[in-house]
Amino acid sequence: MRAVVTGGAGFIGSHVVEALLARGDEVHVLDDLSKGRPENVPAGATLHEADIREPDAVFEAVRPQVVVHLAAQADVRVSVERPAYDADINVLGTLRILEAARSHGAQVVFASTGGAIYGECDGPAPETAERRPLAPYGTSKLCGEEYLATWNRLYGTPHVSLRFANVYGPRQVAHGEAGVVAIFMGLLSDGGTPTIYGDGSQTRDYTFVGDVARAVVAAIGTEGGIYNVGTGVETSVVELYEAIQRAAGVERGAEHGAARLGELQRSVLDPSLAARRLGWRAELPLAEGLAETWSWVKEL
Repeated sequence: MRAVVTGGAGFIGSHVVEALLARGDEVHVLDDLSKGRPENVPAGATLHEADIREPDAVFEAVRPQVVVHLAAQADVRVSVERPAYDADINVLGTLRILEAARSHGAQVVFASTGGAIYGECDGPAPETAERRPLAPYGTSKLCGEEYLATWNRLYGTPHVSLRFANVYGPRQVAHGEAGVVAIFMGLLSDGGTPTIYGDGSQTRDYTFVGDVARAVVAAIGTEGGIYNVGTGVETSVVELYEAIQRAAGVERGAEHGAARLGELQRSVLDPSLAARRLGWRAELPLAEGLAETWSWVKEL
C-alpha cells in the first residue's frame, strides 16, 4: 500500500514507518521537523517536509491509500498555556488531514490518547468509560476522534482511532513532552538525579513503542472504531524507577518533590477490545522494554 505517516520523523512515527516498510508498503513521511528528526526516518521511506494544516500538495503527489496520523501538539502544559494553538494543530490539522485523505479514498488511523481522555481511573478503563479530559490536549484529541467517527457515519469511511497508553522506547528524547522513562534514563545516563513528585504511588500503563507500532499496522484495513492500545498493567512511579535502575545497572536514590497540581493518580487502559477485534496484544514485558531502551540511550 501507499502510506503517508504524519509525524513519521518523530518517536512513535519512526517506529510505525519501520513496521510499514517491513511489510512491503511504500511509505511517505509528512513532518514539519519542529520536533521530528530527519535521521529518524528509516531508509526506504520518503520525507516530505510539510505542515499537517497544509497537506494537500503532499497528498496529491503521493495519492495515499492509508494515512497514519501521528503528528500533534502533544505537550499538556503547552495546551493549557496556549489552548488556541493546541486546537489549531490537533483539531484543525486533523480535520485537514481527514479531508485530504477523503479526496483520495484513504483510510485514516489516528493516534489519540487514553490517559488524557479518561482522566482519573478506578481500574483499567474500557473504551466505553466516561471521558473526562483534564487539559485542552485531551479535549483536542477527543475532538479529533469525534471528527473521525462523524466522517465514518457521513461518508462510510473505515477510520480508526487508537487511544495510546504511556508509550516509551528508543528514540524518545528526554525533553519537551517526553515521558518519564526517557527523562529518568536521560538523567541516569548523564549522572543526574531523577525527581519523583509526590509519594510516587501514581500509576501508569507503560507500553513499548514496538507494540504500539504493531497496533497501528493491525488497525489498517479494518472497519472503523476506537481502540485502547495499552498493557492493562499498572506500574507506580516508584516501581518504574526501581525497574529502570535494574535495567541500567545503576543504583541512585531519587529526589522527591511536591506533588504536582492536577496530576492523575491512576491511569491504566483495558486493551481487551483490541485483542478481540484487531488480534493485537502488547507482547514485550516492561523489564525487557526498559533494557532495550537503555541500550539505545547508552549509544547516544
